[in-house]
Amino acid sequence: MKINWGTGIVIAFIAFISFILYFVVRMNAENRAQHDLVTEEYYKAELGFQKEINDANMALKLTNKLTVEQTKEGLVIHFPKDHDKEKITGTVSFYRPSNKQLDFNLPISLSNTHLLIPDKRLLDGRWDIKIYWEYNKETYLHKQSITY
Repeated sequence: MKINWGTGIVIAFIAFISFILYFVVRMNAENRAQHDLVTEEYYKAELGFQKEINDANMALKLTNKLTVEQTKEGLVIHFPKDHDKEKITGTVSFYRPSNKQLDFNLPISLSNTHLLIPDKRLLDGRWDIKIYWEYNKETYLHKQSITY
């Protein structure tokens, strides 16, 4: 049986489409490639992005800035010295890009001008830190990525 050029083109198209469909089905069916979102409701989070930018700009305008320091005891977050420690409220969010089960949030409760996150709480690797705090009805945001 002879195959003319028209039949060859149809066979080539069918082979190519089958090849692509095989890999699409394989990638969607395998659990090895986890496709987790950074946040489940990313459209809702996107609406609050301008507030996040404004809060980060407020933190940059401070004369005494918030600092994050790694020590032997753990991670120490130093709040601005001119802020009264009793009036500071907020949360510290730790995001682990490689494993969402390690993510956690801590409320800010200060007995001193700094907050200590113990060494045993943080595993080695990359962490994205977001520190939201409120002082005198002004909100501030500090973002930082660290490798612990």
